Amino acid sequence: MKTTGFFLVLEGPEGAGKSTLGAGLATRMRAGGVDPVLVREPGGTVAAESMRALLLDAHGPLDPRSELLYLATARSSLVDEVITPALAAGRVVMSDRFDLSTMAYQIGGRGLDAVMVEQVNRCATKGLRPDLTLVLDLWPELG
Repeated sequence: MKTTGFFLVLEGPEGAGKSTLGAGLATRMRAGGVDPVLVREPGGTVAAESMRALLLDAHGPLDPRSELLYLATARSSLVDEVITPALAAGRVVMSDRFDLSTMAYQIGGRGLDAVMVEQVNRCATKGLRPDLTLVLDLWPELG
């Protein structure tokens, strides 16, 4: 999918500093005259925030497949309503998490089939790929 803006994704485990780095990068961009569109996953739209609330619901965990579909619903909404229009307008979009988090959590953590997760992600994003993904690395016990 060709866009005119720039799509930057910050990935990494909890506590690695994604939010801190994102805030610092956004400050530097604004100082340079660029006003980035900041998003997080899951979230960023009414539908995506609803999916986030369901994922974080204290009534118990979802089964892995349902969790994947909730995440895909949230991502699809965010891509369609926020990311794609911003990129089409030439904006810089910076996301705290995107599809690599889903790959790590749903395949590595929840045991889902990699091909299925990739297909669901491709459907949710309509093939949109970040221009740059920064992966912050941290030992899990430090996060």
